Amino acid sequence: MAFVALLVASCGFHLRGQATLPFDSIYISGSQVFVTQIARAVRAGSQARVTTNPKDAQVTLQILNELRERVILSLSAIGRVREITLRYRVSFRLTDAKGIEYIPTSEIVLRRDITYSDADVLGKEQEEALLYRDMQSDAVQQVVRRLQSARIDS
Repeated sequence: MAFVALLVASCGFHLRGQATLPFDSIYISGSQVFVTQIARAVRAGSQARVTTNPKDAQVTLQILNELRERVILSLSAIGRVREITLRYRVSFRLTDAKGIEYIPTSEIVLRRDITYSDADVLGKEQEEALLYRDMQSDAVQQVVRRLQSARIDS
């Protein structure tokens, strides 16, 4: 047990800890479900305050688009769907009250390939829902990491 702890400590691994965001307050606009998750991640992982009024915030994160796509990847010899690709796209930008862009319009695209079966439609629908939820969580973490890298001039 001590050897494993020593091995993990020596490889440079450490927990992510709190995010250091280059602003004190943020207003987030866009899709309510995604906004709620980002606000929760910002509150839990940084000292930045999430405001409900854009006039009270130093910066505004605009979620411009959130899109779920389902594309057929392959068909069987008789023309039935065998595999599908799930895509999750989020477009966003970060500005201040004067309209100065700190992060220009950016897009995060995540994708997952899954097998499909007509015999197990309900199970595959649940699997898709879980994968979309997982991709949404990944997208939230990526947005927060990009917020950390923003250059804000005070």
